[in-house]
Amino acid sequence: MKDLGNNYDLSNTMDFFRRHWVLFTVVFVVGVIASTVVSLLITPQYRSSAILFPTNSNRMSKAILADRYSMDFMDYGSERDCEYAIQILMSQSMEDDVCRRFNLMEHYEIPDDDPHKLTNLHKIYQGNISIKRTKFIGVEIAALDKDPQLAADIVNYMVANYDSLSSRIQSDRSNDAYKIMCEVCADMENSIRALEDTLKAAPHREGVRELISAKTKELAELQTRMSQTKVDLQRPISYKYWIDKASPADKKYSPKRSVIVVAGSVGILLFCIFVVLVVEQLRKAIARSKNKAEE
Repeated sequence: MKDLGNNYDLSNTMDFFRRHWVLFTVVFVVGVIASTVVSLLITPQYRSSAILFPTNSNRMSKAILADRYSMDFMDYGSERDCEYAIQILMSQSMEDDVCRRFNLMEHYEIPDDDPHKLTNLHKIYQGNISIKRTKFIGVEIAALDKDPQLAADIVNYMVANYDSLSSRIQSDRSNDAYKIMCEVCADMENSIRALEDTLKAAPHREGVRELISAKTKELAELQTRMSQTKVDLQRPISYKYWIDKASPADKKYSPKRSVIVVAGSVGILLFCIFVVLVVEQLRKAIARSKNKAEE
């Protein structure tokens, strides 16, 4: 059968495989055995995951105390809140807390005298921990480990620690804001007292009376904001909805031994075929050169 290409002859291909079928069979069998052994030597990995829905990043006090603030504190977070949650979960602070909590340096068998131990720990951690957004504006946290219970514990700890890190960020900003507002309030109160003293000395100055009224109203608004900030400082809240906790997997996630065996054995066979083809072509080229030389 010819003319399946410019110079392709199927009979040559069939003849090639007939001549080397024993070699190819042996190589394929050896490839199956080697791939099976390799797949059995790979430590099984178990995967656990959980999904959280970040809440609205606006302060809870605004939803409760502010009269004109149209926020439902039962709302799920927006796309922006989801991105904030991913950044916190992927942060170095979260990684440090997880590694310290579960002593991952020892668990991953990284020697203390390794000069690059922190880099190696970071690489393994990044390879085993997955943070991604779901299509419903949730965040999926997944962990891989040879110990299924540890994988589940890591995920559950990360979800719980998310509140701690979020509260730490919120508390730092609220503390700074509260201190500034206290200082502004004190200055404003002093200013109002000074204006009141002025009004007592000159009770008919309407401009001073209006200024006192304006500053008193401004002070009341600022004190309301201070009350909101104080609530945020004193009453830590959850920044997530946590539907289900991660549980230990009862089935390994990887390796896929069947895939390893098939890919390994087929790959070895194809490599063998390639090598035999190259060797035969070289032999033919050498033979043609000798024939030309003899002629």
